[in-house]
Amino acid sequence: MEMQPGQMAYDRAITVFSPDGRLFQVEYAREAVRRGATTAGVTFKNGVVLVADRRIPNPKLAEPTSLEKIHQIDEHIACATAGLVADARVLVDFARLTSQINRVTYAEPMPVELLVRRICDYKQQYTQFGGVRPFGTALLVGGYDDDGLHLFETEPSGSLTSFNATATGGNKAPVMELFEQKYKDGLDVDDAILLALEGLRQSLDEGGNLSQVEVCTLAEGKGFDRLAPEEIQKYAARLPSPSGGGRGSRS
Repeated sequence: MEMQPGQMAYDRAITVFSPDGRLFQVEYAREAVRRGATTAGVTFKNGVVLVADRRIPNPKLAEPTSLEKIHQIDEHIACATAGLVADARVLVDFARLTSQINRVTYAEPMPVELLVRRICDYKQQYTQFGGVRPFGTALLVGGYDDDGLHLFETEPSGSLTSFNATATGGNKAPVMELFEQKYKDGLDVDDAILLALEGLRQSLDEGGNLSQVEVCTLAEGKGFDRLAPEEIQKYAARLPSPSGGGRGSRS
């Protein structure tokens, strides 16, 4: 992000607006998300599929299961994270605690949108007070409740948006382009997984593959399911041949 010399003083604290109404620390947090690995979500007729590019720093030595990018929050809610991993872990713990407090207090599952709003309220507090910094993490939160299926994206600013299919993190533009072309209402779970994987493949470097991808589904009546690597590769083998490989580099 380029800044003029006269603007530099406005990024010293989160509580200082620039003359044109910008909070530079929030914009820097968004940049942290853009530098993260790509994550995506697609709704299908009775659930949501979440996929994430799990960048394993040393595939030969690292234990892949220790690098989770998709987290179960409750029986009916899960999220995929993009950006700073440590910040994401704090937000996931907050979401889990909030959801369980709701269960204990009201003896019923927490509505998905209400939980997402609580997460965003928590994020927004870190854009308004001195001595703190914003969370450098975007969450894709998927789930189901009495109001139907939900897929939300939360930003470091504390804003939230609902989608049928979306992506966040690094190089998300080609993923969104593919979703806009191919997403249809009423997909079954297999088609949703294939679409999500095809979208994620669009974000990879040329010659990149889906060997480090994490895939989870959340379906009414079945709950949360994390696909085994062998299952993911079976889906990957069914994808159409890529047109010219990936579309740009990941950071």
